[in-house]
Amino acid sequence: MQVKIKPLPINTFRENVLVLSRDCSALRPARLKGSRKVEVTAGGVRILASVVIADDPMLVGADEAGLTQPAFRRLGAPAGALAHIAPAPPPLATSAIFDKIRGDTLTAAQLTDVVHDLVDHRWSDMEIAAFLVACASFMTADETLALTDAMARAGKRLDWKHQLVVDKHCIGGVPGNRTSLIVAPIVAAHGLLFPKTSSRAITSPAGTADTMEVLARVDLDEEEMRAVVERCGGCVVWGGRVNLSPADDVLISVERPLSIDTPDQMVASIISKKIAAGSTSLIIDVPVGPSAKVRDTRAALRLRKLFEFVGSRLGLHVEVVMTDGSQPIGRGIGPALEMRDVLAVLRGAHEAPADLMAKSISLAGRLLELDPAVRGGQGEARALELLTSGAALRKMEQIAEAQGPSPVSGAVGALVHEVTATADGWIAGIDCLRIARIARLAGAPTDAGAGIDILKRKGDNVRAGEPLYRIHGVEQADFAYAAGAADAESGFHLT
Repeated sequence: MQVKIKPLPINTFRENVLVLSRDCSALRPARLKGSRKVEVTAGGVRILASVVIADDPMLVGADEAGLTQPAFRRLGAPAGALAHIAPAPPPLATSAIFDKIRGDTLTAAQLTDVVHDLVDHRWSDMEIAAFLVACASFMTADETLALTDAMARAGKRLDWKHQLVVDKHCIGGVPGNRTSLIVAPIVAAHGLLFPKTSSRAITSPAGTADTMEVLARVDLDEEEMRAVVERCGGCVVWGGRVNLSPADDVLISVERPLSIDTPDQMVASIISKKIAAGSTSLIIDVPVGPSAKVRDTRAALRLRKLFEFVGSRLGLHVEVVMTDGSQPIGRGIGPALEMRDVLAVLRGAHEAPADLMAKSISLAGRLLELDPAVRGGQGEARALELLTSGAALRKMEQIAEAQGPSPVSGAVGALVHEVTATADGWIAGIDCLRIARIARLAGAPTDAGAGIDILKRKGDNVRAGEPLYRIHGVEQADFAYAAGAADAESGFHLT
């Protein structure tokens, strides 16, 4: 039997949820005992969903199937359309979890089944977490390669019809490191294709997409993204609408709350996304520092070898650049404050952060030297020329105009709290993780104007009572919480 689709104004984030009446005419709830998912089919599209039973006929009737927002969007059928509901078949690769827990090495076929299960939402968050923890304990390079390949093939794969399509990615862990928004217009202004898809923040104060959204719309679908790239030679958009490596989005949603970010999963995530986005060459920024994701050079070298191995086997040219991750980059931490720094660099303003500018030129130079027309060693000079001439700024303005007006305010939060030095001394270190946490407590990135403005750097001399940084807030409750946390432990270590 069939039921009518009823969209429900409920956002269940990543998870597909179907709400059925206890008196459902199409599928008795008793039949679902022992089943974790149901299959919903309409108009030739099939999704899997978890089931919630409702006793209120005002929510869903006996002949209706209530779909939460993610499920309704993915099914793509209009309200009132008929849908068929049946218990879902069991996952393909549940046994892979137990095999991995035992320490077994999974085959490429098993990992392909894992990815298909993830894309079809067949696994619970508990099963995904068990799989991630087991992989964190032991994973071979060949397993990482097979997982990456399966993830890249599971969703859409863009083809730009160009021999050279470049990208740049940072593994994260350093607040304010918003170089992509400077590198992208420099490289596009030179003439290389730079279709940048970026993530939103999960545990950081701002992702590249969050910061770009202060300047322009980033929620573009594939057709809109292609139009921008054809017009401008580049873009900076949120990758969530383009359905690239969708299994990665599922894994990330469970990884981040558990703070699981192993080298193997990191490589699979980044490389699969870039291959699916149609990139042919990729520069990866790996910040190394005592409070960064990668703590020492030895770990960075191991990560570089893994990136290069997987990239080369899958036809992606990868260069890994190890950079200074000992302190935040630039001054602003949080979308509006970071965009202020980005625009200052692009405009050549005297207050532009020198470290953000220098790092962006260095990374852009590496990408420009992928162009056969640029001589080796001349990439940075060309990047600086494009920046100082205003060509990069004009390109960013063109990209922003093509992507559309920003839906968020770029105003910096009006609530301000200064965190001061507790004694005379010099700044021996800055805890990147602590600073990022305080910025998030202040409301970033949900409130684009919230965050931190860094006033002092590592190595600076300070006097007791001198400001180290300012916290900006939009909502009083978040702002007060962040100010209290900063006063208890600022993240600045004086000696």
